[in-house]
Amino acid sequence: MAKTISNETQNEAMKVAKATQKPGQTKEQTKLIAAGIEKGIAEYKKQHKSKARDRDKARKQDIKAKARANADKSEANTEEETDTSSTTQYLPWGLLLLSWAGFIGFYFTR
Repeated sequence: MAKTISNETQNEAMKVAKATQKPGQTKEQTKLIAAGIEKGIAEYKKQHKSKARDRDKARKQDIKAKARANADKSEANTEEETDTSSTTQYLPWGLLLLSWAGFIGFYFTR
């Protein structure tokens, strides 16, 4: 299962191999060093992609968790508003009845 290595990676590996080439080193030896560097670069890129995927998954899970927490909070707020609205709907009627009782009581006491 040999994966093809990009030309960019091959060129980069060859540049590094030629830069570290010692006097008297044959072209074959340089090519072997370049092949080792290519494998190292490929392994590094694979690990980097894996870490990036893991970070992305973790970020998405954080976003989902925050969204769920916000949804739970909004549901709780909605439930609280519903509970308080059932008690507050009697307040205006109670005040209305109290004011009418006060007017009638004032009218008859006069």
